[in-house]
Amino acid sequence: MRNLQALWASWRPYASITLLVALMTVVMHLLGLAFDLVNIALIYLFPILVSAVWWGLRPAVYAAVLAIVALDFFFVPPTLSFSVADLRYVVSFVVYVAVAALTASLASRLKQQLLYSKQREAQTTALYTLSRQMNAITDVNVLLDNVSLQAARSMGSEIAIYMPDAKGNLALSHRSAADSDWGRGEAEKATAKLAFDHGEAVGYGSSTLRDAPGCYLPLRTEDRVYGVLALNLKERKNLFTAGQRQMLEALGGLAASAVARAKLAEEAKIAHLTAESERLRTAILDSVSHELRTPLAAIIGSATVLASDDELFTSEDRKELSINIRDGALRMNRLVKNLLSMVQLESGMLRLRKNWCDVEDLIGVTLSQVQDYKEHRKLRVRLPDEVPLVSGDEVLLEQMLANVVGNAIKYSPDYSEIDIEVSFDPDTLVIAVADQGTGLAEEEYARIFDKFYRADATRQVTGTGLGLAICKGIAELHGGTISGRRNEPQGTVMTIALPLNTPDQQQSGKIDERHREQRTENDGDE
Repeated sequence: MRNLQALWASWRPYASITLLVALMTVVMHLLGLAFDLVNIALIYLFPILVSAVWWGLRPAVYAAVLAIVALDFFFVPPTLSFSVADLRYVVSFVVYVAVAALTASLASRLKQQLLYSKQREAQTTALYTLSRQMNAITDVNVLLDNVSLQAARSMGSEIAIYMPDAKGNLALSHRSAADSDWGRGEAEKATAKLAFDHGEAVGYGSSTLRDAPGCYLPLRTEDRVYGVLALNLKERKNLFTAGQRQMLEALGGLAASAVARAKLAEEAKIAHLTAESERLRTAILDSVSHELRTPLAAIIGSATVLASDDELFTSEDRKELSINIRDGALRMNRLVKNLLSMVQLESGMLRLRKNWCDVEDLIGVTLSQVQDYKEHRKLRVRLPDEVPLVSGDEVLLEQMLANVVGNAIKYSPDYSEIDIEVSFDPDTLVIAVADQGTGLAEEEYARIFDKFYRADATRQVTGTGLGLAICKGIAELHGGTISGRRNEPQGTVMTIALPLNTPDQQQSGKIDERHREQRTENDGDE
């Protein structure tokens, strides 16, 4: 059945020309008295031009010969005979055939030029579309999927792409036809490996394995081969033109450039992450070593003095030395705690254990934690008559408040005042901590929450630059925010905003809190 269709497709132009010339002959023979012989000959040029435009040169020459035969037999005297009464008609026939052949050749060339122009336009459009897609895609797998589909659409055949796997072995990675097995065979893999190893085209149209039922092009740049683009030509070798090969090579070049760009982007990203990790490691070591040196020196010195049997030191002196040891140990404990908290935040290991938290209790615990190093600073707390409960992890919230209040103490002068004010609206609870320190420039308040950032005005005070970064992470874990601004006329105001639940949820939380208290009392009575 398929052979019959192919045979009819090859002979259909000649059958159509024969039928057209026959119809024209019948019509002109019926109206022959109204036409001159020259006009009839010109009319017979019409099937020649039609066949040249539609079917090419050979059908046009056939139409010219058939038109001369019909003109001679039906219209040149003597009619209904192939003999010619006037020999000048023979010369006219020869010129007619030459003109018809030349006209058909020109029409055929114009048709070929039109088809070639359309193919070039389609190829240019495909390359432009693919290049735009490649510029927008950074993932290599998605990029190669688009390349295989676009190449298959342009070539009209199956496309397979081979890429090195994690072990460096060439393997089939992308196919345009998911339901086909072409590309999986050992012969295709061996041919693709040959093209990959030598960096040259293999298969049909090349100097290596030119009879192979496929074309294998290496995806290569100037210095590296990234993979192999393979085209299946089992059923259409004779239809694979030089223009299509150029198109396939252009697609392969675009794909190689895009893969190289994606690989370079990945390598640059890894290099950037490595450099950033090295920078952070250096910053951590510098900060930790600097922060640990002072309390360690104080602890070692005080412990050395206490260990001596020198009777020159009174009990008050020894008490002061013990306090120095305790303060140094607390300072080191805060540093280690901040480092561990930052590691947990960065790794995503920190998980909230939400409970209903009383803000008054959180502030009370915070004041007790900073009591030992607040010296002569006065801490004032302003609370509304009724403070709603906050849903959150009380340990983390206490750490956040302690870091903020500790910073206010550290960067404000002795005998100054620090205000802690609580306010709320239906959706948000706000805790503001205002000090009377030196303050910062406006542009620095947006950066003080970055890891290891130290403002110029605070570099004379020891610190790692982690406290506020941890506070920001804790606030964001609770769905809240933390920000800083200048305090007029002097100092800084740190504002913590935490989301509030609905009144029904708050009431439920209060009931649950009372139930927990009752259970605790009952357990104590038992």
